[in-house]
Amino acid sequence: MQPGSVSLFMSNVETIPGKTITRSFGLVTGSTVRSKHFGKDLFAGLKNIVGGELRQYTELLNESRNEALQRMMTQAQSMGANGIVNIRFATSSVAAGASELFCYGTAVFVE
Repeated sequence: MQPGSVSLFMSNVETIPGKTITRSFGLVTGSTVRSKHFGKDLFAGLKNIVGGELRQYTELLNESRNEALQRMMTQAQSMGANGIVNIRFATSSVAAGASELFCYGTAVFVE
């Protein structure tokens, strides 16, 4: 399932099965920087005492991933691509309480 309204062929490997790459447009990226909500951060601190999944952070990460992916897909489509291969995700800490989720890949045209 692909987020948002942009629809592209996507793969985390060098090819898209059943398709032939006829053109490469180069690197495309998408990112978002999110901070933790104070209430969620407080709840997470309490949850650390008893253990278990931090569902609020899982939801935040999913939203961030979808937003970064959508931005990358929009960039690829604006270049004339109809696919993205070699998709990767990375995260980094930007400031206290804020993190970046970054995705990148190679925009291609497939037939």
